[in-house]
Amino acid sequence: MNKYGLTALKAAQNYKQSDSIPEIYARAAKEIFETKSSQDKGCPKGTFLGLCEEGLVKGIPRGNYTKSVKNKEYALQAIEILRWADNKTFTPKELWTELNLGDKRSNSQMDVVLALWENGLIEK
Repeated sequence: MNKYGLTALKAAQNYKQSDSIPEIYARAAKEIFETKSSQDKGCPKGTFLGLCEEGLVKGIPRGNYTKSVKNKEYALQAIEILRWADNKTFTPKELWTELNLGDKRSNSQMDVVLALWENGLIEK
């Protein structure tokens, strides 16, 4: 699991009802990354917040957490693939390829999805 997957996992596990979802992600990122650019990287953050927005991260209520449309869309498609994959395991690169996005390059979105999925934090 890369550091973005770890950030999502830590954010999900540290959620308390009084917390702002974007804030718990930001706190987790600050604990894991030293550089501001890594802490603020939009693609993995948008992926995590998009899954939370749809009520798919266990323990986190559905709500409005992100303006990221594309990263949320990629995450939702990846979850559907995982649900229908009959317990097949994927690397982040393999899961990204399954999305059939042509030349579009991954930016740690699937690391976030797989970290949550493999640790039982996605509502199935």
